Amino acid sequence: MQTVRKDIHNSELPILCQSCEARHQGICGAMTSEQLLAISKHTRRVRREPGQEILADAMPIASYANVLKGVVKLTKVLEDGRQQVVGLQFAPDLLGRPFASESRVTAETASDVELCMIPKTALEALMSAGGPVEHRIMMQALRELDEARDWMVTLGRKTAAEKVASFLYLLATHIDPTEETALATFDLPLSRADIADFLGLTIETVSRQLTKLKAEKVIEIANYRHVSINDLTQLRLRCG
Repeated sequence: MQTVRKDIHNSELPILCQSCEARHQGICGAMTSEQLLAISKHTRRVRREPGQEILADAMPIASYANVLKGVVKLTKVLEDGRQQVVGLQFAPDLLGRPFASESRVTAETASDVELCMIPKTALEALMSAGGPVEHRIMMQALRELDEARDWMVTLGRKTAAEKVASFLYLLATHIDPTEETALATFDLPLSRADIADFLGLTIETVSRQLTKLKAEKVIEIANYRHVSINDLTQLRLRCG
């Protein structure tokens, strides 16, 4: 049974938006009830299973997607077929580059994902009017830039142990937008190969570092992908 967040705005919101927790921190949180009602006439909510492509590199952008639940993997592919994971997006991130004619990355679901699809013309018209929505999207873009710079430090200066700890801490603090604190348990949305790609490590090194964290009682791993964090403070300290 879905629960609806109790706040003073629910009676004025479109029905589709009332039970959406992602809207409070995402771009929809900057919209008035009138703007939400207007844009909801064009949006649609979709669910995608892991491994499905949402956007393709160099393909025209027809719509944007607000991530409501799950993890989206962003990749770049070289001409010879080699792939690099360049980022992860979580709720309530906006998927797609505003005012761009084509995508600059491939976006693929890394877990079960729920998305709110917004036509390109509808969102860009709202942004062109200025105000809180444009400001919220700009702040998200700047946050993603800051996170990309932080990740450059992770890739360039941190040890293998610090990289794996940083990856787990990233998931714990971002994977569920309805939680105000870090999650103690979650499923890894990436395979060992994708984690290695994302961190610039080998698969063997990733597995070795996860085993080490488990042996030191910082985490537990069940069924290869289900992670339980026993000591979040210790995990954060190991991020470097």
